[in-house]
Amino acid sequence: MISIKPVFIEEVPFTAIRVELPKTNLLIVSNDTGYIMCGALDVDLLSEKLADRKVVAARAVGVKTIEQLLDAPLEKVTNASREKGWQVGMTGKEALLKIAEPAD
Repeated sequence: MISIKPVFIEEVPFTAIRVELPKTNLLIVSNDTGYIMCGALDVDLLSEKLADRKVVAARAVGVKTIEQLLDAPLEKVTNASREKGWQVGMTGKEALLKIAEPAD
């Protein structure tokens, strides 16, 4: 099952995606600038082999729900996300607000 729904952080819209997989879930919260994701994200690949794409992304581990993903400290961030002010240890919400695009 795949679910896609809006999620608001301080009234700023993002898209939450949950993909149910055998024995795990794939969790993503994104906007047009970047995203945070569960432990399935290969941050090293994005930062090293795909560095020219300047992907703004980070991962948190040990999360099972979108809410946990938003509240968890980021375990790893891409080089491009550091340019947006993201740091290891900040929560997903804090990171996403740094790339926030206010609602119309």
